[in-house]
Amino acid sequence: IHHNRIHQEQTIIMSGKKEAPPSNAKLAALVVCWYAGNTFYNIFNKKATNMIHAHWFVATAQLVVGIVWSLMMWTTGLRKMPNLTGADIAACIPIGLFASLAHSGSVLASAVGAVSFAQIVKACEPAFAAVIGLLLPPIDVKPLLAYAMLIPIVGGVGLACVKEGKGIDINVEAFLFASMANASAALKGKIGSSVTKKLKADPSKNMDAANVYAVMNIISFCCSVPFVVVQELPTLKQTWDEAAAEHTANAIMMNILLSGFFFYIYNEFAFAFTASVGAVTSSVLNTAKRVIIIVVSSFVFQEAMQRNTIIGSAIAICGTFAYSLASKKKPAPKKDEKAKTS
Repeated sequence: IHHNRIHQEQTIIMSGKKEAPPSNAKLAALVVCWYAGNTFYNIFNKKATNMIHAHWFVATAQLVVGIVWSLMMWTTGLRKMPNLTGADIAACIPIGLFASLAHSGSVLASAVGAVSFAQIVKACEPAFAAVIGLLLPPIDVKPLLAYAMLIPIVGGVGLACVKEGKGIDINVEAFLFASMANASAALKGKIGSSVTKKLKADPSKNMDAANVYAVMNIISFCCSVPFVVVQELPTLKQTWDEAAAEHTANAIMMNILLSGFFFYIYNEFAFAFTASVGAVTSSVLNTAKRVIIIVVSSFVFQEAMQRNTIIGSAIAICGTFAYSLASKKKPAPKKDEKAKTS
């Protein structure tokens, strides 16, 4: 493998060809599609969960749309089908489980509370990631400035929960579901990075960014089904019939279908963007994305935004932005540079 890599590098040097970085226009298009898809997803997701109070079912049904999309891409040959062994799939199951919990937690948080509130709490995700990075091996120690930025993140979310004249007024259920999403996303990132890097590095696996997400989406669906069975299956038919009588079955299905479509599409664009620019830049733009969702959802769903909510969310989002920048570590010196200095 080592000799093959050297031969490939020599071939590239001799031919004078180098893989061109993505153009600014392509990156801008990816960001616009990512933001638009995420915004539409949150709108249709909230509409769907407002119509039918079977939120685990909605979250799981949304994943089916992505599975259909992936199968269509693979069967038509528009995208190479993944070539995974049983061991590869087994390694992906824990990642898919946490991806499932992260998605379901987000859906449930927005369903039982305001979309804006769920997004404000989800701005705390770096705090969860920082703690998990210190608890689970390999230990990931961030620069001191990054840990300092957790103070405005947590403080901003706390301020957003303080209502004028009422003191702390928090939707506990929405807060817990959003925190579940944060913890699950952090765990997914921690245990998933090494597995996905290994799969992407092997060309025979056909696991580019899009296929990695497609496989995780399928596993997430399989992990979500048991929660639907336990939490909602006994009353699902009655809940559906009542919701269909009030809103019509077509309206419910359309909102679930559209939310599932935009969920899958925005994640594909986000994965493609991250693969092009790296995790830090993607994390910064993911923070900015929350501002758009908070503003749009407040307008569409008439969600009241008090002064403390606006100030607190602004502080938390700015803290997340600063944390993303401060978390960037200096690259380790190359081996040949170490040899020269020794």
